[in-house]
Amino acid sequence: MDIRSTVVSLSEISGTSGSESKAAQLALGMLREYCPDAEIINGNVTGKFGTHREGLPSLLLDAHIDQIGFAVTYITDDGFIKVGNIGGIDRRLLPAQPVVVHGSRDIKGVICSVPPHLTSGGSEVLEMDDVAIDTGLTKEELEKLVSLGDSVTFDVTCRDLIGSRITGGALDDRCGVASILYALELLKGSDLAYNVTVLFSTQEEVGERGAKIGAFEINPDIALAVDVSFAYAIGEEESKCGYLGKGPMIGISPSLSREISDELINTAKSADIPYQIEVMSGLTGTNADRFSVNRCGAKACTVSIPLRNMHTPVEVIDITDAEQTAKLLAAYIRGDK
Repeated sequence: MDIRSTVVSLSEISGTSGSESKAAQLALGMLREYCPDAEIINGNVTGKFGTHREGLPSLLLDAHIDQIGFAVTYITDDGFIKVGNIGGIDRRLLPAQPVVVHGSRDIKGVICSVPPHLTSGGSEVLEMDDVAIDTGLTKEELEKLVSLGDSVTFDVTCRDLIGSRITGGALDDRCGVASILYALELLKGSDLAYNVTVLFSTQEEVGERGAKIGAFEINPDIALAVDVSFAYAIGEEESKCGYLGKGPMIGISPSLSREISDELINTAKSADIPYQIEVMSGLTGTNADRFSVNRCGAKACTVSIPLRNMHTPVEVIDITDAEQTAKLLAAYIRGDK
């Protein structure tokens, strides 16, 4: 398995929260190579890996399949598309961004931008109510192709940066999906210490909704949320960030299981896998928050891939971090603690 090409393929397909079907179908096809029984249940992609044996603890590997974006709310008489946000959008970067409107067919557009020549001084950050998309079509033409509620995503493809870094959109959290798939590749033919179920969950960006219903169905003893977290960039507080190229970030939080955090750290040390510690003082903002209170609770932890420019069209990761994340997951599931 080429993890880079898997990351790119997953990140370049559309799938905003609530409209994940294309991304889910692609991930389902990839997962069935390792979990032949994999299926889509209530939007979530889920499958059992290997032979589940009586007496082993159950472990859930999760990454969310949805991405941030927009929803069409109105079409003006002048033919501009008004939108609302799906998930957390950094409104500072919206003017002049190219987008794709996913109507009955995909339509290219750009978010309107007032030229600096026509403004007096510095421009204010756009409010979502002021965001409008220009496709070049009239209202009548748009109404034949676009329905209220249709999703909109940034029009972006992945590009190589220096070394093993790439930039693109929806790397949050498609790189986590790819890491889980690579971990399953590494586990082929191995003896496992757990009965493993994979969940590629929906609607994380709007409240971890897919994780809640998925975990209720699976009811694991241990749950690992494989997501992204903040990688240091200029101007940020280093103490709150990880670093690109220095391995997965293992979460420690009062809302997580310290037992599992420590086991992951010991696994990384024994397997000589580089890792970083991510300390969170409360909830994690990931699916782990849902897993830890599922039914009677699960021992939950986060394993995060460092990422710059989160929730933008130019997210940046280092592919080696995704690879090391997969190696840590595989070592933990083999019981190398």
